[in-house]
Amino acid sequence: MRFPRSSGILLHPTSLPGTYGCGDFGSVSHHFIDWLVVAGQKLWQVLPLEPTGYANSPYMALSAFAGNPLLIGFEDLISRGHLRHEELLPVPPSAPDRIDYDALIPYRMERLRLASDRFYAKETDGELAQFESFCKMHSAWLDDFSLFKALDDHFRGKVWSQWERGYALRKSEALKRARQRLDKEIRFWNFTQWEFFRQWSRVKKYANDRGIKIVGDIPIFVAHHSADVWSHPDLFYLDADGNSTVVAGVPPDYFSETGQRWGNPLYRWDKMEEKKYQWWIDRFKRTFLLVDIARIDHFRGFAAYWEIPATEKTAVKGRWVEGPKEKLFRAVQRKLGKLPIIAEDLGVITPDVIKLRDEFEFPGMKVLQFAFAGGPENGFLPHHYEHNCVVYTGTHDNDTTKGWFEKATDREKEFVRRYCCNGTGQIHWDLIRLASRSVADVAIFPFQDVLGLGSEGRMNFPGKALGNWEWRFSWNQVGPEHAEKMYEISALYGRTSPERLHLPPYPTDRRLPS
Repeated sequence: MRFPRSSGILLHPTSLPGTYGCGDFGSVSHHFIDWLVVAGQKLWQVLPLEPTGYANSPYMALSAFAGNPLLIGFEDLISRGHLRHEELLPVPPSAPDRIDYDALIPYRMERLRLASDRFYAKETDGELAQFESFCKMHSAWLDDFSLFKALDDHFRGKVWSQWERGYALRKSEALKRARQRLDKEIRFWNFTQWEFFRQWSRVKKYANDRGIKIVGDIPIFVAHHSADVWSHPDLFYLDADGNSTVVAGVPPDYFSETGQRWGNPLYRWDKMEEKKYQWWIDRFKRTFLLVDIARIDHFRGFAAYWEIPATEKTAVKGRWVEGPKEKLFRAVQRKLGKLPIIAEDLGVITPDVIKLRDEFEFPGMKVLQFAFAGGPENGFLPHHYEHNCVVYTGTHDNDTTKGWFEKATDREKEFVRRYCCNGTGQIHWDLIRLASRSVADVAIFPFQDVLGLGSEGRMNFPGKALGNWEWRFSWNQVGPEHAEKMYEISALYGRTSPERLHLPPYPTDRRLPS
């Protein structure tokens, strides 16, 4: 599907400034949308919005359908009488540019429990009706997720296959007993999901009303310790005790001699096909309630994926296994129509991946940081682009552009200078300009690159288990020149309205505390 010529910003909501330890769906999200409008941007790309699991990774979610309760804003809960200002104090101390998850998670969850208790105690007619309607509408996944989370807390975070056998294998009597004993906890998780969906829908509407579309992210795989695997074990390669027999990853390559062993359980595509891919249809349907466009992470896995025996400690001893290919997407289109999807087609890309991507007219991805290691034949260089693609200076898995350039070889630096006609001397603006003037329909830039940050602004280090997903900015890093320059570049290269290149002063009086 072709997208209008446009550009946007990649920034996860947790990376927004926020008084309460991280960014959320409160007024800070609306404020960032206002910045996007002033900067002439048309897209806001986020990482997966699901509840994070191991190492706080949005790509290791506890559910492919639920939302992350850490993103729920407190301002709305205060305005509706579910929280009081004084109950938010003291706020755990944290660095302005980092999220301290060890302090953040208990702080936020304790306040959400207070809000939940107050909601159920008041049960005003209007809110209760909305809540019950939400629970009924989403019962297909919500009932399992809330019970899973209640049991997860009950068993103190043990992997579900290590729970008492009746609960792990979903014996009916055990689940009936759990629903009775853990009723309050189940109701709490129902409340968090209602709050997540209602607050995010308001953020999305605010963006859409101002001409901004939300680009979401669908990880191809799900975490083993998730409500999805626990409630649908027949759809995954598991043994009799619920443990994975084979897991996902990628083989050894230029970046890693041992490859990457991600550890996600692999789908039984034969079972998915028997059930007419209903789980995936439901997943896409839910995704497009929350976003306007979806990027599918590791798209090549639908053509073929790297299967690693679960007993292996690295990704070296694996094999390529054929995926569902076009059968999955045809089934989805029959039920949901043609969907606005971006295919993350990075890595080892073979002709069958290209064929699958092009058959459904999904735009692929181009990353400028990958463009300068070779010569003029490098496919990531803009003179090779086709219109139906999305160009990035870098992604959440890359260093910032400034950090990347500082570590680049002398040969790469010289190639960049020549390709950019010597540029401006500010590599982040040079690559933003290079991407913007390309023929790619869409250009997206990590906000760290707009701010010109070095490696201190990096979001994720692939292969590094801990210490990721912590970066956030503060408003005192953002000046009027950032929005002005983004607007000027976007207007000059036809990615936003050219009606004005000179912007009014940035509304500093609306800055929020960082």
